Amino acid sequence: MSTARNVLGEPLAGCCSAPITGFYRDGFCHVGPEDHGVHAVCAVMTDDFLSFSAARGNDLATPRPEFDFPGLAAGDRWCLCAARWAEAEAAGVAPRVALTATHEAALEIVALAALKRHAIDLS
Repeated sequence: MSTARNVLGEPLAGCCSAPITGFYRDGFCHVGPEDHGVHAVCAVMTDDFLSFSAARGNDLATPRPEFDFPGLAAGDRWCLCAARWAEAEAAGVAPRVALTATHEAALEIVALAALKRHAIDLS
């Protein structure tokens, strides 16, 4: 079980196992010393965000079998780089976020208030 914490200070929940996400491909948005991109934000993909990301040079929609990557579609959850999520938020195309599955390391790059504005798991 993970000892990592989410942005709410609680134990980090899983983000997605189909497709399996995370820098470490463990279904969680774990962050470690090898993860220079800080893949900490558990986001629900949208067509607008996928287009935005592709225009920035990171095509997440196209399958890459050589990396065992199926390609993403709207509705899929994925651990995004916190800086890319912040860039998308500034451009008005930030995808929704699962706060319980977003690693606390995201807070070094993104304000909690911004994440909360896009949260899918706040009542």
